[in-house]
Amino acid sequence: MSLIKEKVNQAIEILKEQQTDMWLTFVRETSGVRDPVLDFLIGENDLTWPSALILTRKGEKIAIIGNLEKESLQRLDVFDEILGYDTAVSALLKETITRLNPDRIAVNTSRNNVHADGLTHAMYEFLKEYLAGTPYADRLISAEPVISAMRGRKTPTEQARVKKAIEITEEIFAKTFDFIKVGMTEIEVGAYMHKLARDYNVDLAWPAENCPAVNSGPNSPVGHNGPTDIKIERGHLVHFDFGVKYEGYCSDIQRIAYVLREGETEAPIEIQRGFITIRTAIEKSREAMKPGVAGNVIDTISREIVADAGYPDYKYALGHQLGRVAHDGGALLGPLWEKYGDSPNQKLEIGQVFTIEPGLPVNGYGYLGLEEDVVMTKNGAEYFHEPQRDIVLLKG
Repeated sequence: MSLIKEKVNQAIEILKEQQTDMWLTFVRETSGVRDPVLDFLIGENDLTWPSALILTRKGEKIAIIGNLEKESLQRLDVFDEILGYDTAVSALLKETITRLNPDRIAVNTSRNNVHADGLTHAMYEFLKEYLAGTPYADRLISAEPVISAMRGRKTPTEQARVKKAIEITEEIFAKTFDFIKVGMTEIEVGAYMHKLARDYNVDLAWPAENCPAVNSGPNSPVGHNGPTDIKIERGHLVHFDFGVKYEGYCSDIQRIAYVLREGETEAPIEIQRGFITIRTAIEKSREAMKPGVAGNVIDTISREIVADAGYPDYKYALGHQLGRVAHDGGALLGPLWEKYGDSPNQKLEIGQVFTIEPGLPVNGYGYLGLEEDVVMTKNGAEYFHEPQRDIVLLKG
């Protein structure tokens, strides 16, 4: 069974679970604005004219599209009923919805999950206009719960792809640590990691300008910034944030290394203390991650460990979901800050893949941040890979 069929069938089961009669994805020319859910419904295909993709909790799979695109959609072998038109979608859409007579129609609007907010304002207005005079115009609800569940609950196929992306990322990190020499710039190191990604025939998990992030020493700007011309020096803490995309699924991992000074055999005590703090925050957070627990509960655990050790609060969420994109939406391991909406209150579910990524500054040395990827199981969160348990020491 193709991955698209897997996800469509999963979506129907979610509609049954949530007692939602219909999920309607309504789009126009997708080369201009592409609803994120289309990757799960039609793969990489595009739609040119206004189109409606309908799934129901009774199991119906219906596509209403332009006649010129019927054949390409038929080849996917996903939709049981493909209805074509030449001049106007409105009558056919209204007729189909009336025939199905749903009490609740989930459409792709969301205040919390950007990947569930693919219905444009204009298309929403068109939909209301087409359904005017029917009871269905007042039966539209947000599809956020449907889409968040579908994106979050990774199938075995999806989990295998994420795991492979992680394995490749770890191999690239290992080769990069062997490559680094004192005097190299962050840009040179980043370029080498780009070359390795090409060698492995994988894409980057986010734009190349800041994938990887390479931060050497205390003066390197940390965040969604690309490598700079700062040179790697002895006594520098070197921080990385990097991920690749394998067959449509991403990894997202942070690692740190310390460049030994002459005569040193281990990192300074300040770095060791910071490393232990971050490792403790990650491990205690992971141990608390159970199905049904709210993401904010987990974020609070880590944040308190870092604060109790005397470090400043990091100004980002502890962790996000990982999948077709590095920041995959839905439930978030985060604080109750306005910018995160209701996402931190959402519950953890089996099959979700999360990052755990606290960080802190080590004065005079640089930024110390680790990021591990975990998968939710019935027993809790399990590492998808071997986490960084020791400081990587570079001799330069």
